[in-house]
Amino acid sequence: MNRSAGVEIAGPLRDRYDEVLSGPALALLAELHRAFEPRRRELLGRRAEREAELAAGGTLDFLAETKDVREGQWRVADPAPGLVDRRVEITGPTDAKMTINALNSGAKVWLADHEDANTPLWDNVIEGQLNLRDAIAGTLRFTSPEGKGYAVNAGELPTIVVRPRGWHLTEKHLLVDGERMSGALVDFGLYLFHNAAAQLARGCGPYFYLPKMESHLEARLWNDVFLAAQQHLGIPRGTIRATVLIETYPAAFEMEEILYELREHSAGLNAGRWDYMFSVIKKFRTRGRDFLLPDRNSVTMTSPFLRAYTELLVRTCHKRGAHAIGGMAAFIPSRRDPQVNATALAKVREDKTREAGDGFDGSWVAHPDLVPVCREVFDSVLGERPNQLDRTRDEVRVSAAQLLDVRDTPGQQTEAGLRGDISVGIQYLASWLRGTGAVAINNLMEDAATAEISRSQVWQWLHNDVTLADSGQKVTRELVQRLTDEELAKLGGAGLEDARALFLEVAVADEFVEFLTLPAYERMP
Repeated sequence: MNRSAGVEIAGPLRDRYDEVLSGPALALLAELHRAFEPRRRELLGRRAEREAELAAGGTLDFLAETKDVREGQWRVADPAPGLVDRRVEITGPTDAKMTINALNSGAKVWLADHEDANTPLWDNVIEGQLNLRDAIAGTLRFTSPEGKGYAVNAGELPTIVVRPRGWHLTEKHLLVDGERMSGALVDFGLYLFHNAAAQLARGCGPYFYLPKMESHLEARLWNDVFLAAQQHLGIPRGTIRATVLIETYPAAFEMEEILYELREHSAGLNAGRWDYMFSVIKKFRTRGRDFLLPDRNSVTMTSPFLRAYTELLVRTCHKRGAHAIGGMAAFIPSRRDPQVNATALAKVREDKTREAGDGFDGSWVAHPDLVPVCREVFDSVLGERPNQLDRTRDEVRVSAAQLLDVRDTPGQQTEAGLRGDISVGIQYLASWLRGTGAVAINNLMEDAATAEISRSQVWQWLHNDVTLADSGQKVTRELVQRLTDEELAKLGGAGLEDARALFLEVAVADEFVEFLTLPAYERMP
């Protein structure tokens, strides 16, 4: 294999891996690492500084220094081919079976996930890239252990939008000059190198979803990465398009600035509701009752702080000519219980009806069976129009105080909710450590974001002396340990010891671990 100077591959090289890890592809990764790794580290340092300010009693607000951006007259680039009509988007990991199912789902867009619905197991990282190449080439096939064959149907396929890892994650199997690469740049660079030309030949382009950003400066870093990568590959400036997930609390106060930094590469913003709830807990976890959320499954998008967030997102996007994409419908239909399906589908329909009525241009689902529901709701609002960019929502006015109004969230903290957090967290981590990042638990698709809510909620309730409404017990380490043992016994216990240890490490420690995937990754081969 033709290696690139200074690049070391520390993972096993299996069949066809050389197709992804070619010399020219690694040269692009090395160039991006050397150019942008110092800024990535600097911006992660800024995150830590802001975290310390909030812990010391600070707050979040719209930035005074970027007021001219918010008040200026500018728009993002016109929607790119394949991203004009996004009324229903399906999300999922890039293993072969899920790739084929997503492409056959009837959705307008497939979010090919290298992040929260995936785990960064080395084989997942590389085989996911192979599956994307094969899918775009029309050669992807899969046969299950039971002998069932899967292939991509003929006809119109969803536009592929790849979600790389966030800036905080590294890739320990690819080293440049002895340093781990950014997982974000690995996922982005390999997909772009191998698929940009093919996607352009198909009449669309290399498109991305960008997760976990906390500031417009992080968006600026991505934009500079795009410029450098396009120049390296000799493709036109503006070819790359990116939709940003507004899924951290700080980013909600910098939506316009994020669009501005990416404007020639922007494809809009997404309301990443699950990570947003996690970020709310994380950023104000020590601030007492003003930022205590009730049981995670009782928090709805009509809660005041979430309502303000989604209204501001639609208003911001359409003001600037960008798409606003709604949140995830995580329900997984049951093959055995029609009543569960009927109840859940009614809630999905209600949620999507709210989003379409608020002006969103499309929304996410986690399962192919939910595509028709989401499409029907948005069809009824859009008609023949591809989107709602003309609904500028000029009447919307959202203040910082409204975004911070967590105290008025309806609901209670209960033992049932605490048990649910523990059970889901352990089950998810057990799956994650085995290499699967999207897990159906209790008819819901759980991913890293929902697991983060579970463990951070336990931490917050523990460290803020919460008394549970249904049992009257105060949340203590002893209570969490006892409930963990009881929930583990219900699950059978076998094979869950590592997940139990990891969950308790990130749920009851004195210091809050920034992301559970950081210590989890170090346990992964």
